[in-house]
Amino acid sequence: MFVFSERLLNLRKTYGYTQRYMAKQLNVAQPSYIRYEQGTAEPTQENLVKIADIFDVSVDYLLGRKEL
Repeated sequence: MFVFSERLLNLRKTYGYTQRYMAKQLNVAQPSYIRYEQGTAEPTQENLVKIADIFDVSVDYLLGRKEL
């Protein structure tokens, strides 16, 4: 999950979103979202799709299966 957490962090910073904003968009607690970025927790499939939609990237990109 290292690639996912790294890409998630980079995308969030690129877009200028806060961790609080992302947690709210995903309807999860902020500490839960922080664990996604730390690589200690994985989002549900539903939230993985939401993350891809927020950043207009594919799930495959988030998971490190392809490049932009």
